[in-house]
Amino acid sequence: MLAHLRSWIARHPEQYLLVQRAEDVQHAKMTGRLGIFFDIEGAGAIDDQLSMIGLYYDLGVRWMSVAYNLNNRVGGGCMDDDTGLTEFGAKAVDEMARAGMVTCCSHTGERTVLDVIEHARNPVIFSHSNPRALREHPRNISDEAIRRCAAKGGVIGINGVGIFLGQNDTRSETFARNIDYVARLAGIDHVALGLDYVYDTQELDDYLRSYPQLFGADANVEDARCDFVAPEQIPEIVECLRTMGYADSDLAKILGLNLLRVARAVWK
Repeated sequence: MLAHLRSWIARHPEQYLLVQRAEDVQHAKMTGRLGIFFDIEGAGAIDDQLSMIGLYYDLGVRWMSVAYNLNNRVGGGCMDDDTGLTEFGAKAVDEMARAGMVTCCSHTGERTVLDVIEHARNPVIFSHSNPRALREHPRNISDEAIRRCAAKGGVIGINGVGIFLGQNDTRSETFARNIDYVARLAGIDHVALGLDYVYDTQELDDYLRSYPQLFGADANVEDARCDFVAPEQIPEIVECLRTMGYADSDLAKILGLNLLRVARAVWK
């Protein structure tokens, strides 16, 4: 997939830029292009080989999550019996810091999350996670996790998946309320957008039915239906935040500067 996407981006340089350094993000904006870099959800992608982290970084991966719902060699997932960050996992977090890759704790179990934040020497992010205080769901995160992430300089990206916002609630007002909650709890420097938008919903439905084990023993994937906050809603979300009293400088942080700060701190 990395080979395919890198090749495709290279064939469309007038519209897209492969982001390798933090400066490339601003360069893409200045030249009217979409800057693209990659992520890996779940450190199972490295198997038992820590040197894979540096290779993925060289190929354009700039953040990797510890787990994807279920436990792996690195740590525990949010839909599993979380046993915490493993000894191998601690080495993986250290190797990510050495390589310049950001550690993400979305989809990760609470015990492992707190272990990772304590162990990591760099800021840690939740790339797409919502406060559990507003919506009780295993994929959402506790106030303690939010505070600890912020204390380490990290950022919480608010997820636009309807089932994590409410009963498939994708209203811009609801999304803005989640941003506001994290900003009030942890500070304006520690919240961002993490829409997790899916363009091909049929592909998602097929994936849910093909791999139900990834979504926990109680997941009823046959009846599952996910709606999403769409990128086209961002202007409306901004207006909702304006009505809540957020200044332009606050909005700039939410819309990208907070995550850019983490990139500058961690990427090589």
